[in-house]
Amino acid sequence: MIKIYKRNEITTEQILERSEQTIDVEGIVTDIIKNVRANGDKALVEYSKKFDGAVDDVLEVTQAEIDEAFTQVDEELINIIKEAKENITAFHSRQVRNSFLINEKDGVIIGQKVMPIEKVGLYVPGGTAAYPSSVLMNCVPAKIAGCSEIVMVTPAKEGKIKPVILAAAAIAGVDRIFKIGGAQAVAALAYGTESVPKVDKIVGPGNIFVATAKKLLYGTVDIDMVAGPSEILIVADETANPKFLAADLMSQAEHDVLASAILITTSEEIAEETKKELARQCAMLSRKEIIEKSLKDYSAIIICDNMDKAVDFANRLAPEHLEMCVENPLEYIGRMDNAGSVFLGNYSPEPLGDYFAGPNHVLPTSGTARFFSPLSVDSFIKKSSFIYYTEDALRECKDKVVSLAETEGLTAHANSIKVRFED
Repeated sequence: MIKIYKRNEITTEQILERSEQTIDVEGIVTDIIKNVRANGDKALVEYSKKFDGAVDDVLEVTQAEIDEAFTQVDEELINIIKEAKENITAFHSRQVRNSFLINEKDGVIIGQKVMPIEKVGLYVPGGTAAYPSSVLMNCVPAKIAGCSEIVMVTPAKEGKIKPVILAAAAIAGVDRIFKIGGAQAVAALAYGTESVPKVDKIVGPGNIFVATAKKLLYGTVDIDMVAGPSEILIVADETANPKFLAADLMSQAEHDVLASAILITTSEEIAEETKKELARQCAMLSRKEIIEKSLKDYSAIIICDNMDKAVDFANRLAPEHLEMCVENPLEYIGRMDNAGSVFLGNYSPEPLGDYFAGPNHVLPTSGTARFFSPLSVDSFIKKSSFIYYTEDALRECKDKVVSLAETEGLTAHANSIKVRFED
């Protein structure tokens, strides 16, 4: 079970450590990528039959299958998915960037053009779980950015995709859906096959094989991030509720045995009571074994002397999810500098952000919130600058440009300016 530490007994490095993968994932994934690039759909069909039990050679989902999916999903759940999409849309619509033009000097026009990435691939995990929230969180900002085509790939067990995933894809605005998963699906999106279009960017979570494929193919195609195991850090004072704290810690621990759930508190009583609640609540949960291993190996309760030290530790850890379960949580907005997403108060639990509130749940992990941001509309745009100078405007600054070029020893650069003003 989870251990309790004093602040000086544990470091951020210890918390962020993870076990090394014991199999040669990179070698396996490299072979899969080469096979898909060389053999296209044939390789995809073989992998689908081998790993997912596909019963035919059909890779793309039909409109009839999507229509059928809506008849199999409870109408109330459909309405909840639609409302979640509205919340996600309302939040992300405010992230839209505009092109700009500067014309403040005679004969000079400079500016920036903002454009959507044209084609985006969306990976959605399959298997025993279904994640309609991942469809919404990855697709909606891409649609707002103006991407012209969104292609979704997801494993289909025995040729079937869970109806709620197909319904969520239709609601979110996915253009095409393919019954493929794993590293092979990532390779198909990166290079294109006879059926699967080549895309410009791939987003979405997956297992170690999917993450490795994205990492290896970065450069051939853009990716959102190489995400590590899920994390939650809760900062709590003496006013927090141990029952809530335990429940929130386990909401992330259930993701993966490598997940990290950390509580930092200024109260020894809160620390002890939360540990008791973890044991009590865990016994009633379906993913008990996963939670217990995560809590034992990669989680901790840490007692700090005061809130200043707790906040400092949180910023050093730069967690994926940060909950502030304190008396006046809004006072800390300006002090939380490194976190993927911050949840303020006792009634803003992390799952609220996973599913419904509106901010994106695709977040930086493993301390990368120090320099990386959540998935957003910015993730689906590209920018080009433009420059226009008249002859007179260039003449006015030509000697300065030549001077800089010659300082760097780049005489051809300098010559490109000089020849325009030779007699």
